[in-house]
Amino acid sequence: MNQEECKEIKQALELFLNESLERVLMSNPADSSIISRSRIRPLLMKGRLVFQAEEQAGKQAFHRNLDKDEAADYVTGLLEGSFRQAEITSGLGKALILVSKKGKVTVKVKRYPESVRIQPAGEPGSPGSLSHNRKKHYILEEGIPVPFLVDLGVMTKEGRVVNSRYDKYRQINRFLEFIEDILPNLDQGRESAIIDFGCGKSYLTFAMYYYLKELKGYPVRIIGLDLKEDVIEHCSRLGRQYGYDGLSFCHGDIASFEGVEKVDMVVTLHACDLATDYALEKAVNWGARVILSVPCCQHELNGQMENSLLRPVLQYGLIKERMAALYTDAIRAQVLEYRGYRTQILEFIDMEHTPKNILIRAVRQGRKRDNGLRIRELAEFLHVRPTVVELLAPELWEPREKTTDI
Repeated sequence: MNQEECKEIKQALELFLNESLERVLMSNPADSSIISRSRIRPLLMKGRLVFQAEEQAGKQAFHRNLDKDEAADYVTGLLEGSFRQAEITSGLGKALILVSKKGKVTVKVKRYPESVRIQPAGEPGSPGSLSHNRKKHYILEEGIPVPFLVDLGVMTKEGRVVNSRYDKYRQINRFLEFIEDILPNLDQGRESAIIDFGCGKSYLTFAMYYYLKELKGYPVRIIGLDLKEDVIEHCSRLGRQYGYDGLSFCHGDIASFEGVEKVDMVVTLHACDLATDYALEKAVNWGARVILSVPCCQHELNGQMENSLLRPVLQYGLIKERMAALYTDAIRAQVLEYRGYRTQILEFIDMEHTPKNILIRAVRQGRKRDNGLRIRELAEFLHVRPTVVELLAPELWEPREKTTDI
């Protein structure tokens, strides 16, 4: 381990060695007969923050109390010889430090957005601040009744989240974090038009309107579109009940919707299979500044994919299905970049709850990316013709120019 790698480890520890730390867990020991495990947690002793290290050696456990600098040196020292992995868990984020058998160090750090950070309960420095009674802060806070969440069965009238709907509550707040990230791309000085394709029961449509209009003060006009007439009628009634004048719902199909001429943001959540592609086509042709898309049921490539090199993998139906879904969304993201968007593929909510839920976030940059050849080569490699390419980049299928040797 060189000095630069030690410095990188220390920088990660600097972020998390504070009152918000939950634990540092050292694992994958080089020699388990000496120290099999080490764990560090924060404690207040006589009003002073210390970090208690617990080492497991055989059947015995040894403890030592360290200050911040000592704790950083302790973890770094263990990674130089005794352990190959350190996992840091904190209310501010998490980090993973890996050391290969050849001594190469990899540091991965994820910092949580302000809206979901877990802060110690009580005033900083108080005994309660390092207790286990920690509260996670969401954009839509528990304890503050939100009318549409009450009527949709997520909250009680007192603002308490219904236990059976807690995953939905987390999902809504996670979605609002994505909205929060793209606020600089919406103009607060004029009305922004937003289309939500496949809005369903409209948990997220109502949440988006409430957040942008009621909490942030953005002038917005949001249209929710779905194929189920009874759902549209119910949501329209709720919108009128809340006085959400800028929110409306329409019955219609994604591909044929012509209710607006220009749109600032397009949201498509769980649009099934090709419906996502038609929604993306609409968004690009409208010149949408922002696209948020959570695809599902990506069947198209599953029926087309064929490659002799991949045959040992593709022969397993389950694996082929998952690979097809991932290839589909990767190609969608690449096509959006080809059309002038900066794209990211993100987890919608924690994978343990909904394994298929990833989100494609695209922000218009104006400058197209020169990746057309790579998209075509990938499609040829997989023997597929994705609909998203047909709709947004059909020129990629044109015959290549032949070169003549001189």
